Amino acid sequence: MRGPLHFYRGTGADLPFADVLRAHPGVRMEGYFWRFTAPRGDGRALIALCGVNQADDGPWSTLGLAAHPGGFLRAVEHPEASADPERLGAFAGAAFAGAEGSLHVDLGSDARLDVSITEPMAWTRRPFGGSSYFQSVPALNQYWHPWLLGGRARGVAVLGGERWDLDGWQVYAEKNWGRGGFPDAWWWGQAQGFTEPGACVAFAGGQIQSGPLRTEVTGLVVRLPDSRVLRLGNPITSPVAADVSEERWLLRGRSARWLVEVEGTAPRGASHVLPVPLPRERRNVAGALEHLGGSLRVSVRSRRGALVWKGEAEPAALEHGGLERAAAEAARRGSPGSAAVPPEGV
Repeated sequence: MRGPLHFYRGTGADLPFADVLRAHPGVRMEGYFWRFTAPRGDGRALIALCGVNQADDGPWSTLGLAAHPGGFLRAVEHPEASADPERLGAFAGAAFAGAEGSLHVDLGSDARLDVSITEPMAWTRRPFGGSSYFQSVPALNQYWHPWLLGGRARGVAVLGGERWDLDGWQVYAEKNWGRGGFPDAWWWGQAQGFTEPGACVAFAGGQIQSGPLRTEVTGLVVRLPDSRVLRLGNPITSPVAADVSEERWLLRGRSARWLVEVEGTAPRGASHVLPVPLPRERRNVAGALEHLGGSLRVSVRSRRGALVWKGEAEPAALEHGGLERAAAEAARRGSPGSAAVPPEGV
């Protein structure tokens, strides 16, 4: 029998200490994302994504693989989709199967990924996930949670005419969900590949709303080399200011204990144009400019100013999201945005 908690989670919200990895019944979109980074100095990176979307007549999915360097992108609108209501899991027929310990993607003979994930560095247990206390606010247009802040891959990828051995690559994973899909505009970034292999940085910001509530929030997560996880972005207790331009992402966050600065840079012309689903309409549109070859610098200080850690990672993933911006970029390149894009720099 469905009780109040079922209907509450159907708005996208979760109680404190809840398992946010479980699918939320009733939301229009539940998104799953993995990023794989080659050992430091190699320069390669790969992302895989699955959006489990709900149209009025049933589910469908947005699937994608993209890689750096080379500009490879394969994105598909798939007629099947499901998300696991008991644990993390995203599925689309034989094309996609993602769980906590494995990922299988088959978007054609030249767009495949098969990996297992070991040595997971999971999100540490705390009252709230990446969305902070907004996690418990019903019916937001977007929630975010970086559930895997490190791990090791074992497997292979086929990307166009190349076969990549992913053994030993670092792994990051997150999910996002919302009552109607994506917000009108957002910014995002993630990096590993620091000198200290246990370090990880991720952030996500944008315009969130629920009824009359409308505000701009950026969440920032740093996993320090000593395994401590910092989460900033509560507007009152740990605000993060974001200054985002076409080629630069600058974040400054502070809390009672920490001062964190993040600077990401990437050339505009080197981005992929990723698809974003319109769940009700059963179609993808150009919606995100994704840089897979950017650079990111981070510094963490105590509130007294003592340097705790600083690092630099390349390649880093950096993103601008927004339908108007991505559609204009796709038109500039002569690209449809939801199927394939030219090589980077074209």
